Amino acid sequence: MNKPQHIKICILGSSGVGKTSLLRRFIQDEFEFHEPPTLGSAFQEKFFNYQERAYKFQMWDTAGQEKYAPLAHLYYREAEVAFLVYDITNQESFNSLKNWYAELIEKGPRNLIYCVIGNKSDLDDQIEVENCTARTFANSIHAMFCLTSAKENIGITDLFRKLCLHLQNQNPESSSSFSKSRVKRSSTLYIEEEKHKRKDKGKCPC
Repeated sequence: MNKPQHIKICILGSSGVGKTSLLRRFIQDEFEFHEPPTLGSAFQEKFFNYQERAYKFQMWDTAGQEKYAPLAHLYYREAEVAFLVYDITNQESFNSLKNWYAELIEKGPRNLIYCVIGNKSDLDDQIEVENCTARTFANSIHAMFCLTSAKENIGITDLFRKLCLHLQNQNPESSSSFSKSRVKRSSTLYIEEEKHKRKDKGKCPC
């Protein structure tokens, strides 16, 4: 297998939508009912294989509190992918995605891959944001769309499979050509995670 392709992902969204829980489920296959708020940001890595290609996902989990918003550009700088996460039971969290997208267009890297993620899909009896509304928004910004549940482990692995497929379709001739100079590490925020081989039972309905 070829050397892994480094992909920097920035995870953006309002406080409480489950960004850290999504990351914890993907990295460690764990879920915490009372996840403390992220302060500033947190950085984790995971190796992931898809269709005989290797990826090293470098994920920046940004704080959703308004006071940390001015710092977000420090973490999405030089990213290849932006995850825009909302809570399907919270209309306001979905509305905020338009602001995040506008900021990324103005200040973020060019050619970002966007993914709109509706988290807490296990709470569909409390839904405030209809799936068709979120999908329409995702289509309008040429983003992927996925529903997930960190609690029930639904759709998360399929989200990354879909991302890998998009990367392969975008650049079929290259599997490991991203420059290592794009990989930036912060000694205060960096958390190294060992490779985990977990299977996600859920299916992404996109």
